Amino acid sequence: MPVFRIVRRTLLPPEEAWRRLTDWERQGSAVPLTRTVIDTAPPTRVGTIFTARSGVGRLTVDDPMEVTLWRPPVPDRPALVRLEKRGRVVRGWAELEVRPLPGGGSEIHWRESLRVTGLPRLFDPAVASAGRAVFGRALDRLLR
Repeated sequence: MPVFRIVRRTLLPPEEAWRRLTDWERQGSAVPLTRTVIDTAPPTRVGTIFTARSGVGRLTVDDPMEVTLWRPPVPDRPALVRLEKRGRVVRGWAELEVRPLPGGGSEIHWRESLRVTGLPRLFDPAVASAGRAVFGRALDRLLR
């Protein structure tokens, strides 16, 4: 599975960066042609399930995910959420980490491993490059 990583710094305090990154509906709206449906009652916790549906009309792909690690920010400790992707087409995982910076602000680390069913491993570099581009722009939108 191709793995990619995106790192961004922001002036946002860790609590606000975390809130923005883990607002699943907002995250869906930051990815082109995607909307997110939450399948479990709030608040987010281990076991929360949601689906990102991407596409137009009947040409859509569902990306169901489950929160398997939920560690919100506390002073002087990075926050971390891990999502397991359990779809028929999209498989893998994502980790979103928010690290406090000395003097204020946050550093965000988005790590993701994607496998698209039926796509040969020959395309792994292209999948990783596309993932970095799409999710990098989404991350920038979420942090604005």
